[in-house]
Amino acid sequence: MSDINIVDAPPGIEGSGFFATSFDKVIGLARSHSLWPLPFATSCCGIEFMATMGSHYDFGRFGSERLSFSPRQADLLMVMGTIAKKMSPVLKQVYLQMAEPRWVIAVGACASSGGIFDTYSVLQGIDEIIPVDVYVPGCPPRPEAILDGFGKIQELVRNESSRRRDSDQYKEMLASYGIL
Repeated sequence: MSDINIVDAPPGIEGSGFFATSFDKVIGLARSHSLWPLPFATSCCGIEFMATMGSHYDFGRFGSERLSFSPRQADLLMVMGTIAKKMSPVLKQVYLQMAEPRWVIAVGACASSGGIFDTYSVLQGIDEIIPVDVYVPGCPPRPEAILDGFGKIQELVRNESSRRRDSDQYKEMLASYGIL
């Protein structure tokens, strides 16, 4: 049984045996239910993500059962846990190796803001080096919060125009991170 109901279908014209809508809406619906996440887990938030992948929460029912451990085959980067400043070039390289369109979730307080580790060696939020689309709060966040954050990403993907990434505003945002 599919997770997509007729209620979730993009607005369009319906008739007997056909359904017409815009190309962007169909692409958005397909992408939102076929995301391939790359988990970049460094500490306790990664353990909560493992619980999210288990049978009790069943992350796979949202269309993301296939985790990708290769950035070239992933379109969603899930950063979970403390990121040391020495690790930031690696994280940025992983982000750059992902194909467009790509999205990022910062899971937990450490990935979002450095958490309790306000030290010289800890990155105070991954948004210092790569753009973040959704922040999931918590230390560590419960699996329900991770699923909620994933739902927010699906909503963003579903409603994103296919031309947004060609816009000057998007290019300026990437340039502000030194990504050309």
